[in-house]
Amino acid sequence: MASKLSPLLFRIAARSACRAPRRHIPQIRAFTAGSSRESAALAVHRNSPDNNPEIPFKFNAINETAIAEILKRYPPQYKKAAVMPLLDLGQRQHGFTSISVMNEVARVLEMPPSRVYEVASFYTMYNRSPVGKYHVQVCTTTPCQLGGCGSDKIVTAVKEQLGIKQGETTADGLFTFIEVECLGACVNAPMIQINDDYYEDLTPETTKQLLAALKEAGAGAATTGPSAAAANAKKVPTPGPLSGRQTCENSAGQTNLHDEPWGVEKTRADL
Repeated sequence: MASKLSPLLFRIAARSACRAPRRHIPQIRAFTAGSSRESAALAVHRNSPDNNPEIPFKFNAINETAIAEILKRYPPQYKKAAVMPLLDLGQRQHGFTSISVMNEVARVLEMPPSRVYEVASFYTMYNRSPVGKYHVQVCTTTPCQLGGCGSDKIVTAVKEQLGIKQGETTADGLFTFIEVECLGACVNAPMIQINDDYYEDLTPETTKQLLAALKEAGAGAATTGPSAAAANAKKVPTPGPLSGRQTCENSAGQTNLHDEPWGVEKTRADL
């Protein structure tokens, strides 16, 4: 009889132990000690002196013409589908996608402002706070970390040259520096995007030279005459690889397609 009750008594004792308060078990430390960042902070808006609904914004005449051309691509009842290109136009005109820019886009497209806010807060290419004249976006995804000298050295070079950290803007308002995910130029890693231009095959030295040339061109445009500003602008390297190679060709030069490829007009001579 006792042998039959033993399994039952064992299970009852095990359940009681599981339900008992664990007063003597040390607290288990979390896997990460970093502070959490609530995702709601990325989509929230707080009025500031340079970003509030009281600041007027209207598209200029050039952008009004561009908007008219863009809207021709959509049926009238679906013109709200043009919200992304119009937000881009507003950002280029105003410098960043402020709340006033969003409200004007909503007015033009006759759509609820909340729908525009949803788009502007979802896509990271819309800068919802002011940025510098040169928006330096360093790619730190795996190919850029492994390619060439590695993106970590490029990040260090940018910090040393500009004297700021990620997410900051220089005191003169010329540069804003951030890290971004893959920009799609992996074969030319490491690379950075500055405004609309890609600079690739970077080294710490060429990165610092690029930033120095941009600073001279940006600061000189406000303090020197047109001729001097044009001369400084010519010192800025041409976008693309800064290693001397053409686009993403092999570093040893072209290794194939030296002759016309076989096709309908040209076939193999031995056939």
